[in-house]
Amino acid sequence: MSRTLAQVGEFGLIDRIHEIIRVEGVKLPKNTVGIGDDCAAFQPRPGYDLLVTCDCMVENRHYLPRFITPLDLGRRAMVLNISDVGAMGGRPRYALVSLGLRSSTLLEDVMAIYRGFLAELNPFQAFIIGGNVTQSTDANFIDITLIGEVETGRMVRRSTAEPGDVILVTGYPGQSAAGLEILLQTEAGESWDRNPLINAYQYPAHRAFEGRAIAGTGLAHAMIDTSDGLLGDLGHICDESAVGAVLYEKDLPVSEALRQFAETSGRGTLDYVLKESDDYELMVTCTPDHVAGICDAIADTSDVPVTRIGTVTGNKGRIEIIDAAGDSRSVAVSGWDHFSQ
Repeated sequence: MSRTLAQVGEFGLIDRIHEIIRVEGVKLPKNTVGIGDDCAAFQPRPGYDLLVTCDCMVENRHYLPRFITPLDLGRRAMVLNISDVGAMGGRPRYALVSLGLRSSTLLEDVMAIYRGFLAELNPFQAFIIGGNVTQSTDANFIDITLIGEVETGRMVRRSTAEPGDVILVTGYPGQSAAGLEILLQTEAGESWDRNPLINAYQYPAHRAFEGRAIAGTGLAHAMIDTSDGLLGDLGHICDESAVGAVLYEKDLPVSEALRQFAETSGRGTLDYVLKESDDYELMVTCTPDHVAGICDAIADTSDVPVTRIGTVTGNKGRIEIIDAAGDSRSVAVSGWDHFSQ
């Protein structure tokens, strides 16, 4: 019979968390202090800079429990953070996890969430070294702080794009937004697992291995993940780098699944590709002569497609789209906003 957190108590939960990390996670390196003391402790490696990010997922705001298993929820929560580390060319090393849980939450569901965390961390030989648990009287939430590392001198930022750079993007941005739209319009069914758009939403993939490979070339000027939507994150690059951009509509990557769905949804494909989404692709800027080197580095890492979609300009803050007829129009930056309606 499944037990709730009210039945096992806080310290029973902590003991189970400690045990699952010890048994199913990778072994902590020497001179590292993990769960069990008042603080975790580790020694940064010589020749590396530390990267630190955090992300919070709140039930019914960032995920809908009826559409996701606890295991996949754990994976998704960790992917969000890994993606940020990868977008600066780093690799994850240590995670601190805080959970806010209703007392009626099943213990087995919490264990499944942790298995999801470990499934994403283990390939990097990364560790959960601490965190916190507390009771929530309303929505459950997951708050992760992820510490990564990047070789000194290899960090890639969003603030260093230059006019004349080419803009590249991996994968097919917009699929996740379409997948969520399908879920919200349908009931649970066996066809879910066979729909590539729903899969893009349910099982997001980070590009941290690709990001690290890109950073290793030393050829990228700027890089960011597209978690806020392609246009929103391009806006972040433009703001931080004090540049503008031109995108070419004919070059934007659109998967066949998204194209077919857009035809039936009444929305244009650009609404999905450009606007708020839940994708974790990489957007990269570099000089034209370095495009091949970056594409080769990605190809040596994975088979994710890379598309050249535009150019960085000196028109600070101005983003334009050139349509198939060659006509230009300015577009307003739009992306995910935590406080929007």
